[in-house]
Amino acid sequence: MSMENGQVFREAWIAGVRKHYPGEPKPGYVIPWDETPDWEQRSAATVYDLIAAFIHGSGGATRQLTRTQKGQFVAVCWAAQIHRHIPNPKPSYVAAWNDLPSWQQETDADIFEHIEITSVPPR
Repeated sequence: MSMENGQVFREAWIAGVRKHYPGEPKPGYVIPWDETPDWEQRSAATVYDLIAAFIHGSGGATRQLTRTQKGQFVAVCWAAQIHRHIPNPKPSYVAAWNDLPSWQQETDADIFEHIEITSVPPR
């Protein structure tokens, strides 16, 4: 697990929130890496690594997936980290894909695509 990868994940999250969130995002959504709680930094690094392994393991075939499929992968990986670190999380923290707000779905898809572009050499 590379904390540098976690920072890339966090920066992609912040960029997505700033792009897709309606209005002014909650401060916790856009706090910089060095102010992000330790458990969240570790979770970001873990989810980055899971996404990168999935992309690499597919031989780049993840480019064939829809944005929805890419976003769903990010969302389920993140939900697992929430369950790992937060006992009895609020339902909104681990919501199913269809229950997530559209800004979060778009942000999750952006994160996957950012990692896909930056971590996999073109075929």
